[in-house]
Amino acid sequence: MTANEQGFMQSVGNCFDKAAEFTNWDPGILAQIKACNAVYSMKFPIRRDNGQIEVIEAYRAQHSQHKTPSKGGIRFAAEVNQDEVIALASLMTYKCAIANVPFGGGKGGIKIDPGKYSVEELERITRRYTAELVRKNFIGPGIDVPAPDYGTGAREMAWMADTFQGLHPGEINALGAVTGKPLAQGGVRGRKEATGLGVFYGLQEICRMPAVMQRIGLEPGIAGKKVVVQGLGNVGYHAAKYLQSAGAIIVAIAEFEGAIYNENGLDVDAVFAHRNATRSILNFPSAKHFLNTSEALEYPCDILIPAALEMVITIGNAHRIRAKIIGEAANGPVSSGADEILANKGSLVVPDIYLNAGGVTVSYFEWLKNLSHVRYGRIEKRFTEHMNTRMIEQMEELSGKQISAAARQSILYGANETDLVYSGLEETMIAGAREIMDAWEANPAIPDMRTAAFVVAINKVATAYSELGIFP
Repeated sequence: MTANEQGFMQSVGNCFDKAAEFTNWDPGILAQIKACNAVYSMKFPIRRDNGQIEVIEAYRAQHSQHKTPSKGGIRFAAEVNQDEVIALASLMTYKCAIANVPFGGGKGGIKIDPGKYSVEELERITRRYTAELVRKNFIGPGIDVPAPDYGTGAREMAWMADTFQGLHPGEINALGAVTGKPLAQGGVRGRKEATGLGVFYGLQEICRMPAVMQRIGLEPGIAGKKVVVQGLGNVGYHAAKYLQSAGAIIVAIAEFEGAIYNENGLDVDAVFAHRNATRSILNFPSAKHFLNTSEALEYPCDILIPAALEMVITIGNAHRIRAKIIGEAANGPVSSGADEILANKGSLVVPDIYLNAGGVTVSYFEWLKNLSHVRYGRIEKRFTEHMNTRMIEQMEELSGKQISAAARQSILYGANETDLVYSGLEETMIAGAREIMDAWEANPAIPDMRTAAFVVAINKVATAYSELGIFP
């Protein structure tokens, strides 16, 4: 970060303030929306495997309760601090509003490097953290619902859900207190790939808009676009995989150990397998490499996808970014200062509060599944197939012709849980893109897509507060 670059929390606040100028809400309502409602800062002891006691620092922020429960991930990272957690919680509020899911924003973090702890130690930390949240009423299916984030996954969510259940015997909706769980523990199919798939759906929809593509000098469509992905974790991998399947060319992939590139394209699955086998993306066959991973951000491409941590594009390097589209798969990878530089260069930043909303969207589906206690597709799948069978029989009887086996199979198919989750996610991302672009088109003075997205979010949250009668 350069000397005159502001921190992550200040950057999010700047984005809010910029957008607030394009709304007509009372300053008091805007101040309430911007403020974080509650933060729980905690320290608790755990015993390491060697018998020593270590004090763990952790946080949970509930940014808004304009809708309940609050919703947001739990991250394990050595850099976690209170300001970061508050900033991420505020982004969740705006993200949930854009995705039209009935949550306020929340976020949690535990200040550890998970790679330096055994599985048993991580379990003790996670369970104790959950117990602390229960102690202060900071978790529950109608209160605050955590999910995975950087450094956590389904395993940690299973520990959290089990701890919550153990402390709430007889609570029929207890599994709804945590999302991102394994399938056997009440998870939903499609959750693992949800954020990356949402990034794909969002970019696909933006690239389908001729006027937007013309503005930045690109042809409509995903096919043939050169893409650079920073971060080959769960989000980056799935975003790259789906983009590649749609015809995009993944020319560079970056991780913390360095970056690899090949102008003719990299096979995402092969790179992923290589990293799993060698613990590094470097030395991938047929690829050249950068030892400085940040150089990959500056590699010439049509679409750049920062899918790691926040503040990787700042006023210090924004002028060297050559991508036409920057798709924020991570939370806050572009600073507010960098936004202006990129906009002046004619680049389009597709903001995180829209583009990485796939995770919370599918978390919403999982939460609903846990509250309804029924798997998506279970009730209607066979009914749909039987109805389609009757339809085929009628078509064949009226036409006197037999439908081919392939066509019959396609028509008969009844949607399963994955199909329905993907469909709901695609609808959410398409609707969100159009809503943001409509707001931008309605007020050409709005400088960029991020500001338009914040305007949409602010209007929704302010409307909710007003309808609650909080501000008579």
